[in-house]
Amino acid sequence: MVLVDTSVWIEYFKGTGRAAVLNELINNNTLCINNLVLAELLPSINLKKESELKRLLLTINQIDIEIDWDEIIDMQTKNLLNGINKVGIPDLIIAQNAINNDLFLFSFDKHFSLMSDLFGLKMFTDGKNST
Repeated sequence: MVLVDTSVWIEYFKGTGRAAVLNELINNNTLCINNLVLAELLPSINLKKESELKRLLLTINQIDIEIDWDEIIDMQTKNLLNGINKVGIPDLIIAQNAINNDLFLFSFDKHFSLMSDLFGLKMFTDGKNST
């Protein structure tokens, strides 16, 4: 399964070719989402009154988030020690969620790729999976 990050959804909604591989994940039902990503997407969707889009997003397999705050602190400390700066807590939670559920993460945010080697975060990129 592939956890799809907000950055990919935004590109997908814009219709850019960069996120076109998301169609394959949707058709194969191999994608998932979590409440944090939904919380980033839904306010704008609600304001635009795109109720059908909201309904469709809410049908995607949702992965529960269980936050281990000590691990989040350790991850951020390790990031800083390795020169990976300005990673927000929400993105650390998304990374932790993907790792703890053995999911691939599909994101266009570069800091996830930088963190992949440090934490064993498996990345999904352009239709190719990497560990």
